[in-house]
Amino acid sequence: MDGNGRWASRQGLPRVAGHRAGARAVHRVVTAAVNHDIGQLTLYAFSSDNWRRPLPEVSSLLRLFERTIRAETAACVANGVRLSVIGRRDRLPPRLRSAIAGAESATAPGRRLHLRIAIDYSSRAAIGGGELLPDVDLLIRTGGERRLSDFLVWECAYAELLFLDEMWPEFDARALDQALTAYHNRQRRFGGLPGELAG
Repeated sequence: MDGNGRWASRQGLPRVAGHRAGARAVHRVVTAAVNHDIGQLTLYAFSSDNWRRPLPEVSSLLRLFERTIRAETAACVANGVRLSVIGRRDRLPPRLRSAIAGAESATAPGRRLHLRIAIDYSSRAAIGGGELLPDVDLLIRTGGERRLSDFLVWECAYAELLFLDEMWPEFDARALDQALTAYHNRQRRFGGLPGELAG
């Protein structure tokens, strides 16, 4: 979910406005993912390296995470979405940890979509701790960057990668449709030859 701050700057808005717009994009994309029967969706909200950002921005982000998680829990329950948060929790504010625990408990029965939010997440740390997730089929990065930035590196060993110039606040159901179409038009061979997997 990259490009919130740059999107806001282009609109002449403070960076925090971009993060709020990014939260609205999350709601749109999760709804679309449920409709597509995607099954699993992991969103990179805050990396372990993001603690290096200015303290006011970090504090605003953490408060936004708390408010958004609390506000979206009921919708997740209603739509069969199970919410999990991956990453370290010991450095998160108590109110955010409480919101996460409450949301995870309330949404645990969800079976339509397993939504994972990565907060204070580092793939290198996860690999070192043996905290691995299912393999990723498609990785989408918005914001114009062309790298993984320590996100699900192990799980993306055979992922299809899609790098988009549009910023995360601009990403919506239509953009997800286009990304899925691009994914389905690719041939995944996993080291084999064309046609082997189909046979």
